[in-house]
Amino acid sequence: MGQDQEDGERLQKVLAQAGVASRRHAEKLILDGRVKVNGETVTVLGIKVGGQDHIEVDGRLVKRGETLYYYLLNKPVSVITSASDPRGRPTVVDLLKDIPVRVYPVGRLDYDTSGLIVLTNDGELAHRLMHPSYGIEKTYRVWVQGPVGIHALETLRQGVLLEDGKTAPAKVQSVSGLLKRTNRESKNDSLEVLEVTIHEGRNRQIRRMFEAVGYLVVKLERIRFGPLVQELALRPGVYRSLTGDEVKKLRSSVKL
Repeated sequence: MGQDQEDGERLQKVLAQAGVASRRHAEKLILDGRVKVNGETVTVLGIKVGGQDHIEVDGRLVKRGETLYYYLLNKPVSVITSASDPRGRPTVVDLLKDIPVRVYPVGRLDYDTSGLIVLTNDGELAHRLMHPSYGIEKTYRVWVQGPVGIHALETLRQGVLLEDGKTAPAKVQSVSGLLKRTNRESKNDSLEVLEVTIHEGRNRQIRRMFEAVGYLVVKLERIRFGPLVQELALRPGVYRSLTGDEVKKLRSSVKL
């Protein structure tokens, strides 16, 4: 074990691959002094470990080659996207009953936002799906008091200047007419419904984008995450395992 060791892999990557946590969280575990390698506490990043090294987190031996699990959840509103909440509010992990391992949400959905979220113990995949360099697209269905003007639509498409910088161009289209024709929305509903696709993951990004162009988001739902698309059978609060083909597509989307 050592920073200059040619063989082996970085400790935080090994922890992520073992399903201990996402790579970012694994780095924090190391910096917080909660990880030991061969009985020695490691507190710096960059250490490499080999197959014979014994790794412990909080005194528990890390098992490598652990079976990886992948789930897709339709998150309801009023649920926290976290493994736990100090205020005792329900979390996405609470909704996954009788699963054999501890899994973690990939990215976040706001408390008042519903829709698709992936949970897994595959830390390396989770890290890449959340990393902006891979540009994973997410599509949201957005309800606002309409109609949304042409200038506002073009601003959303070209990029909106927010306090943390200008957003990347987004794909935006109105689907109000389509939903009414398929009886998925009331024909007397005064709200305009749009679908917005982005590849960034800033905090409350969609809501802030619409607020910046003068519209308040009344309801927000994520209907697509990368290659995974919302389905009628997956009602709010319901989850299912991803198929092998879906896992393959997710991994392929981030070059794994």
